Amino acid sequence: MARRVEVDATHIGAPDIADPYKAGHKKLVPTAYGLLVHEAAHATHSLWDTPPGTPPVVADVAAVLEESRAENRQRGRRRGDRRWLRNTVTTLIHPGDAPVDDAWHAAYLAGLLLARVDARIITAKDIKGVRAAITAVLGRTTLRQLRDIWRQAHTVDDTNAAAMIDLAWQWCRILGIDPHRQPQPPQPDPGQFAGLLAQALADYLAHDLGLTPSQYADQQIQSQHGAPPSWTRRDPTHAERAAAHLLAARLRRARTHVPEPDTRPSPTPPGRLRTRHAITAKAQIAAGSLPTATPWQRRTQTPPPKPTLHLGVLVDTSGSMRSYAAPMSSAGWILAHAARTNQATTTMIGFGARVTVLVPPRHQPTQVLEMSALGGTTAFIDAVKVADHLLHLRQPGRVRMLAVVSDGALPDVEPAQRLITTLHRSGCAVLWLRPASLAGQTFTHTTTLLVDDPIQAVDAIADAAVTALEQA
Repeated sequence: MARRVEVDATHIGAPDIADPYKAGHKKLVPTAYGLLVHEAAHATHSLWDTPPGTPPVVADVAAVLEESRAENRQRGRRRGDRRWLRNTVTTLIHPGDAPVDDAWHAAYLAGLLLARVDARIITAKDIKGVRAAITAVLGRTTLRQLRDIWRQAHTVDDTNAAAMIDLAWQWCRILGIDPHRQPQPPQPDPGQFAGLLAQALADYLAHDLGLTPSQYADQQIQSQHGAPPSWTRRDPTHAERAAAHLLAARLRRARTHVPEPDTRPSPTPPGRLRTRHAITAKAQIAAGSLPTATPWQRRTQTPPPKPTLHLGVLVDTSGSMRSYAAPMSSAGWILAHAARTNQATTTMIGFGARVTVLVPPRHQPTQVLEMSALGGTTAFIDAVKVADHLLHLRQPGRVRMLAVVSDGALPDVEPAQRLITTLHRSGCAVLWLRPASLAGQTFTHTTTLLVDDPIQAVDAIADAAVTALEQA
């Protein structure tokens, strides 16, 4: 039987980069060659078909088990192929493979990664963090039972469909899934944030690519949430530059507006002499070294320590919010530049039919990105999750605030409300700015303000940021 293998050209490069007729071309495109080897492993060893009538959830598990089984057989037959198969693992795994911390997705990740350790494609050191996250979700006992299953799968003959399907049924039973009652694979709860699994997977993918987590996040923003080609850029106006300077000054005052009494060490008087430090200073001088001890302690008025501000702004880009597009585009540039010198991190995210990150965290754009507002609103849930991922809105230790500019006419109100409630209970304030002229949904656990015009919404966000810092 003839079998055809196709490899995405993005991994191969131009003909002048890689020539398959040359013996050494594989070293120039190791990922592409690894994908070819991976598909060749399936062509050679995946010689069984899912029996008709198999529940989809069982078929999905069997397919996951087949990934490491086929690669294990390929490595056993051609040991040199392990080198190339290692290069494909991060390509075959998507960052969104672990959207929530539940047993199904933890087991799915274990079947893709931990099983490849036992197949000797990757090493335990490679996925140490992923293993820890999976164990935290599943528990050691369940993970050990699942491991027994994929190790059995590695011994199954290439044509034994019955054995693979039987192992898939056992996998489902361990996870508490009855395929007769629940034939479809479990879907992630849209009202839950990503957790340990997603973070561990992102760290693994970043490390494999030789990137820091922040660099990897920037790369994902560009590839998944970049601006549409129709959105234009322009230079900031004098008014926008002045607004950025004014907001920066307000944020600085908010961080230092109430000086508090404090004590500071000093190498010279006046102040209270600290005997132990004075002896240390004399000993340092006698030894001929530069004295670093501070024998004196003086009282002073110092600004209180303030945590950093993490502010995310979500802007509705549906057609009903067209009048807010230009002012909020300007606000994104102003906030980013005002935050630069004030230990603050901001991001501006548009949501309509898709999520667009206008201003990523820790970026000071040279130009204003003008968003367009048209179409419907379906991506609010994804936008909240992107903001949480970029700004760590659920983690304490910083002043956290999410501002939403929208009429609230969302298709999935219930999961959206649960995400908002989760942020609220974690200590992240949610400010919802709703146009007074538009009807819409009001969410609980938010501070909802009706605004008459876009400029009022921008001012409200700035005032809320200043107030949050003053009260921190």
